[in-house]
Amino acid sequence: MTATGENHTPHRSGRGRLYATVGGIVLAAVVIGGIVERRIHVSHLKAATQDAAIPRVQIILPQKGPKTRTLDLPGNISAWYQAPIYAQVSGYVQMWYKDIGAKVKAGEILATIDTPGLDAQYAASKANFDVAMARYRLAQITARRWRALQGTQAVSQQEVDVQAANAEVNQAEVEAARHEVSRYAALIGFKQLVAPFDGVVTSRLADVGDYVNAGGGDVSSRGTATELFSVADVHRMRIFVSIPQDYADIISPKLTGDVSVPQYPGKVFRAKFLATARAFNSGTRTVTTELVVDNDKRELWPDSYANVHFVAPGDPDILIIPEGALVFRAQGMQVAIVDDDNRIRLRNVTVGTNLGTKVQVLAGIGPKDRIVNNPSAGLLEGQKVYLVGATTGYNDAGATASPGVDKGDDVRAMPAGDSNASDTGVRQ
Repeated sequence: MTATGENHTPHRSGRGRLYATVGGIVLAAVVIGGIVERRIHVSHLKAATQDAAIPRVQIILPQKGPKTRTLDLPGNISAWYQAPIYAQVSGYVQMWYKDIGAKVKAGEILATIDTPGLDAQYAASKANFDVAMARYRLAQITARRWRALQGTQAVSQQEVDVQAANAEVNQAEVEAARHEVSRYAALIGFKQLVAPFDGVVTSRLADVGDYVNAGGGDVSSRGTATELFSVADVHRMRIFVSIPQDYADIISPKLTGDVSVPQYPGKVFRAKFLATARAFNSGTRTVTTELVVDNDKRELWPDSYANVHFVAPGDPDILIIPEGALVFRAQGMQVAIVDDDNRIRLRNVTVGTNLGTKVQVLAGIGPKDRIVNNPSAGLLEGQKVYLVGATTGYNDAGATASPGVDKGDDVRAMPAGDSNASDTGVRQ
């Protein structure tokens, strides 16, 4: 029994060493595999990080300027003539004859004013004139009689001269009284408020019994005065438009505009140039320009809002780019251009007229330069970039996308490869 038990011990010890050796090999393989896998992950992460550090940009090419420029501006419509009617005499409104919207002719009576005080003053002035005339006639008779005695011992030359001078004084008093009567007669004429020209009554602020003040119109409870009537001549209308300084070159006697108003959708009125202020407003940098439009059908009303559409010739020789391609830095206005090595080159540019979403570039770029659209503020001179295509429905307008980019994918953060440039100048 003892011999048999001793023979089993070495066999079991050899099997244990085998298990230990296999376990060590497996453990070493796991450790080595983990280290290798980690190094591979670190290498991939490093490569991905370095790749992500390179900016992705979309490029566009400068376009030629449009042959025509369009400009839509708000305008204010005013009557050809518009006059507020004030009272020139004090009194009470006796009757008004024309209400708002009434068509009137020049000289037609709008209202009458009852002025008993003025009537009494007018009567007194006429009486004073009669008195002055009677005195003048008596002075003339007396002067003639004294001249008849001139040269005799009955009167002296001094007395004759005094009577002649007295007649001249009375004549001057007659003239003064006549002018006084004329003044009151003119004021009596202002008892009737009349239309100054053919037109339409746009406002009536007077009612029967209202007290009106001379030269001040209707007097309110606060003592302020307003016009009694307002009359406008609307056979033609004036349209005032403030044109920005960038578009001042379109102003000329040949300038025309299409006028539209909210109350007549789809209808266009043709307006012609009338005058311009020839000076800019320092606050808005605009110049007030006046247009005129016929209004035979009386469709346009004074003080209404209008939209004025201008069409002016453009300059196709001047390149244009989107406003978003401009970079504002301390060095001035710049654009970011991608060279043949896909590196950023910052160039100073001189901009011209702002065309809305696009702007003219007078100097600094060429027609074949590849310009970064919507560049990041962090782009640096000489920085390496990847080119990507436009995102469908977002920024594809005006951009020249690479044909090798799948438009169905979001490529805003994906490189487009390193193939040769296409005919349109975009390098993938």
